Amino acid sequence: MSQSSPVEIIANDAGVPLAYIVDPHWLPSETTFMTPGDFSLQMGMIVYGAGQDIPAHVHLPITRQVEGTNECIVVRKGRCRVTIYDSGRNFVAERDLEEGAIILLLGGGHGFHLYEDTVLFEVKQGPYAGNKDKERF
Repeated sequence: MSQSSPVEIIANDAGVPLAYIVDPHWLPSETTFMTPGDFSLQMGMIVYGAGQDIPAHVHLPITRQVEGTNECIVVRKGRCRVTIYDSGRNFVAERDLEEGAIILLLGGGHGFHLYEDTVLFEVKQGPYAGNKDKERF
């Protein structure tokens, strides 16, 4: 992780982002979205002061077209290594993730090695398609 940014963007050779990794120790002082507004999965840190309220609301039924599957994974317990590949299954990068780290996986491929007993919290688009949405390599 770069000292200048709490978010590392891992991209392929063409500069297309494959993953965003958020430093587990970063706590911004103001609301900060890491992803551009056109990403199909948005990621941000929302900051509120004591006593503030988030007004009750519903999300309107907007139809969105999504291609592929993005995943947001939070390391809740343990440590692991993520390996990132481009869409051609070529190695791009690997990073160690500690408890509290967040990674947004946007494209290409990925794998994990668990150094110790680990709990990963995962959010991705549904509905769940079983093994029809992935190919292992």
